[in-house]
Amino acid sequence: MGDIRRILHVEDDPDIREIALLALSDLGGFDVLQCASGAEAVAHAEGFAPELLLLDVMMPGMSGFETLAALRKIAGLVQTPAIFMTSKDVSSQQHFEIHSTAIGAIQKPFDPVRLPDQLRQIVSDAQGI
Repeated sequence: MGDIRRILHVEDDPDIREIALLALSDLGGFDVLQCASGAEAVAHAEGFAPELLLLDVMMPGMSGFETLAALRKIAGLVQTPAIFMTSKDVSSQQHFEIHSTAIGAIQKPFDPVRLPDQLRQIVSDAQGI
């Protein structure tokens, strides 16, 4: 996969979306498509062709897990790495799902200044670089 450039970020909280956009776009230099829901992400993901999926776990409508499952049904996204953003209080079942379906997780609240490097490090670790 090499160096990631395009990130699909799915987050229902507008404040977190704004902070993440500034961190990822301005500080990290990524091309970011943000979606406020899983359904919106599924509708727009294929045309954007993300190289990384960054998904909130707990969202109304479709959870992050349901969103990832739906995105995995899109041919071009079957192998796209995913990282979940979680709150501290994830259940053991959610913890298992995170680590069985994604390459990593970032805990909220996150440090916006560190976020781009955290994503790069998780991807690098997953690739064994």
